[in-house]
Amino acid sequence: MPADRDRFSTATRLRALGEHAAARVYRARIRRRRSRLTGRAALLALVVCSLVVALAYPMRQYISQRSDISDQRRQAQKEREDVKRLREQKARLQDPAYVQQQARERLHFTQPGETGYSVVDGSGRTERSADQGAADRPWYSNMWRTVDSADQADRADQADSADAADTADKADAAGRVKR
Repeated sequence: MPADRDRFSTATRLRALGEHAAARVYRARIRRRRSRLTGRAALLALVVCSLVVALAYPMRQYISQRSDISDQRRQAQKEREDVKRLREQKARLQDPAYVQQQARERLHFTQPGETGYSVVDGSGRTERSADQGAADRPWYSNMWRTVDSADQADRADQADSADAADTADKADAAGRVKR
């Protein structure tokens, strides 16, 4: 029973209540700290979000401008290469021997006193086909043919639309008769 007595004594009770109260106070402090940390965390999150929102557009502009700059640099490099190529071509064209060579190859020019020959396919045949189409006819004949063919196409389109309208009218009239 001395143990029971210790158990129910006032000092023991106060000690137990004190430990219990100390635990409550400690838990309350922790709760308050947690609530302060939560508020601080919310404020910090709000500040971070505000910074992200405030910096998003300038960053997007920065990135797009950097992309534009790199595109312009590539374009400038390509233009420099084109200028270099054109300068080389200009230098070649200022050489009379090169111009003469190009005139002979591309335009089939000959020097006075020379005889020029053109070999088309190497077989030596000189036969022409019976009808070369538009090449055999004079230019005005070709022009009138194209005008006539365009006019015939317009007439065919008009006839098709008229046939469709007649069919729709007949169907509409048949529908009225049945009612």
